Amino acid sequence: MKFMLGFLPTLPVTQEQRLKERPIGYRTEYWQRMFDEIVEIARLAEDVGFDIATFTEHHLHTEGLEVGSVPSLSLYTAMNTKHIKVGPVGYVLPGWNPLRLAVEIGWLDQLTKGRSIVGMARGYQTRWLNSMAQKLHVQAAPSDQSEVDLLNRKAFEECFQILKLAWKEEAFSFKGEFWEFPYPYEEGTPWKAAEWTRTYGAPGEVVGDRVKKISVVPKPYQKPHPPVFQAFSISDATVAWCGREGINAVLLSPRAVEVRRLAELYKKEAAGAGRKLELGQGIASAHSFAIANDKQEAFKLAQAGIGDCYYKQFGGVFGFWEAFRLPEDEQKYPRGTTMLPPSEWTVERLERCEYLYAGTVSDIRRQMDHLVEQANPEFLNVGGDQGFLPLDVVKDQIRTFGEQVLRHYK
Repeated sequence: MKFMLGFLPTLPVTQEQRLKERPIGYRTEYWQRMFDEIVEIARLAEDVGFDIATFTEHHLHTEGLEVGSVPSLSLYTAMNTKHIKVGPVGYVLPGWNPLRLAVEIGWLDQLTKGRSIVGMARGYQTRWLNSMAQKLHVQAAPSDQSEVDLLNRKAFEECFQILKLAWKEEAFSFKGEFWEFPYPYEEGTPWKAAEWTRTYGAPGEVVGDRVKKISVVPKPYQKPHPPVFQAFSISDATVAWCGREGINAVLLSPRAVEVRRLAELYKKEAAGAGRKLELGQGIASAHSFAIANDKQEAFKLAQAGIGDCYYKQFGGVFGFWEAFRLPEDEQKYPRGTTMLPPSEWTVERLERCEYLYAGTVSDIRRQMDHLVEQANPEFLNVGGDQGFLPLDVVKDQIRTFGEQVLRHYK
């Protein structure tokens, strides 16, 4: 099993400071403190055996919560560590010009000598994505099969198509619903240095004095491209698509029985595309952990971390808790008609639905054994509490997990 440590990059302040000094996102000293914490935590994670450090991509968060990531934060982390891989999980594809993104991915992978991953996401936050994707007339996706949702998916899949073309070692042209390359597509792009390109550039790039195909450089250091992850997958359709495309699916459906069901679906779809896999290959199961002397102490630790600030206050309004349903909820809160109410947004629920691994080292080992026996996921994606808990507490949690849990499964 490979281990991913997921950062929700957060300015390390208390809620009282967040209120007193609002907007905390204007304060340079807290950004610098966050960068220092991320590096310190990433170095420790690397030392205890984590394989990948991941970051979210979110912008405009003046409140300083989950302030996001672009390739620069991944590069900064890589330059201050030795071998751990880095990358956003994920780049929100509808908010990117795919050509610009392909270039950034190539640079990051070359500068890190193959220590990057490519995570992809569709995007659910309207505040920044609606503005950044406005020229495509694409908005954040509510995942409800609405016109907005379907348009977002089209933009996402078209961007991924272009990335795959950009990673090939040949020039290409493309015309889709949202993008065309070169631009303009039919007549090509005027290019005064056509003779230079015809002599030294990629074959087929120019015809006459026009660019008729393009070729992204640098190509990734890893061939044909860095490992690709899709975050965060809960629908059968998304997991099946990942299986067919050879994309690692990061699952937010944490119950071991559900991870197994989705892993079987992934394996079946991969086989249909000519890829024979073992059960669990290509699957990353997402969880959080809190290690303490007993379960109640662990619950308090989880609540003080991302449980209260992130999941209860922030994630609640975005419907995160719908991923943490239990079979018995259907009678009281039927899926599709009634969302889980705030009274159900508890760390105890996170533990019951097997997202939060809480308790002693032995407790967590038992929970992980159950997951491995059921689905044997290739990756375990665990969330950290950077910015929510004091740095020494976060480091102690990661050190204990790495030394007493992680090494058993590697």
